[in-house]
Amino acid sequence: MDRKRLQPADGRPTVHTVAALAGVSIASASRVLNGLGASPETVRKVRAAAAEVGYVPNAIARSLQSQRTDLIAFAVEDIGNPVYVEMMRAIEAVVAESGRQLVVHATGGNVASETALLRRLAHRYVDGMIISPIRVTDAHVAAISDSPAPVVVIGQLPDAVPVDNVRTDSRTGVAMAVEHLAAQGRKRIGLINGPLDTVPGAARDAGFRAALAAHGMTIDEDLIEIGEFQYAAGRAAAERMLSRTVPDALFCANDLIAVGALHALLVAGLRVPQDVALVGMDDTELGRMSFPQISSVSLGSAARGGMAARLLLERIKDPALPARREQVAPHLVIRASSEVAR
Repeated sequence: MDRKRLQPADGRPTVHTVAALAGVSIASASRVLNGLGASPETVRKVRAAAAEVGYVPNAIARSLQSQRTDLIAFAVEDIGNPVYVEMMRAIEAVVAESGRQLVVHATGGNVASETALLRRLAHRYVDGMIISPIRVTDAHVAAISDSPAPVVVIGQLPDAVPVDNVRTDSRTGVAMAVEHLAAQGRKRIGLINGPLDTVPGAARDAGFRAALAAHGMTIDEDLIEIGEFQYAAGRAAAERMLSRTVPDALFCANDLIAVGALHALLVAGLRVPQDVALVGMDDTELGRMSFPQISSVSLGSAARGGMAARLLLERIKDPALPARREQVAPHLVIRASSEVAR
């Protein structure tokens, strides 16, 4: 058979080329090349012919035809934050089982960037998106509600928004941390938080104040610092607090802040936990690698990620499903940073 006669004018082999060389119908070749199966002999012939002519599937054409890209997007504020890394690993494991791949976006918590990504779903560049915004604005709600592609939100959403949602209860988590510190006899418990205009920052602040009140403790504003959800900001916030007063315990709004605070305490010559007990939030690998290891409130990052991925795949399969709302309960993991050995 003259191979040149099988080639199109631009020299690139097509399904027609492969089918002719394999001696099968175009439909059979197409089924094999798209992984839809055929008889073992047909599969062998088509694969051998494709390898011989160097056939490469046209992914763009396939996605246009099938309305499926085999891609899932995950959008978060900071891909360097260990909590999002744990979510990403769990999401990727579920997504891979479906034969898809994960595309990750770092938004910097910028509302315009996040809403632009959501609007871009109209182009169907992915099959669906999981997003975990730290701020939820009217623009977010509108873009999520109007999206022609499936979206699952990890985090708090207004109850009236009919979108698949996986959330946790960080206020209860903060109460667990304060209860633990109070049980250790700590009386001057400080808070290092992230921005109050974010969903997690506002929830942790409200939870902390309510927990102190429940234990009959007076709120001392000198023991409260606001920064960012980052290591450097946590260290700087702890240094500011220590310049004016010394707490006997610190609750930090995430583990990145907690590690920064730990370093500030140690540099100041304070012993952890003997002088200052320390508890973080998110229970990430970073806290487990610190010395001393940091007690932390787990918000089930991996569980939330895996649950969100499963909800999204179910939504892609059946767009008519009613909106689901799932919740992962927090729990406190006690380590050496908050409990003095007896």
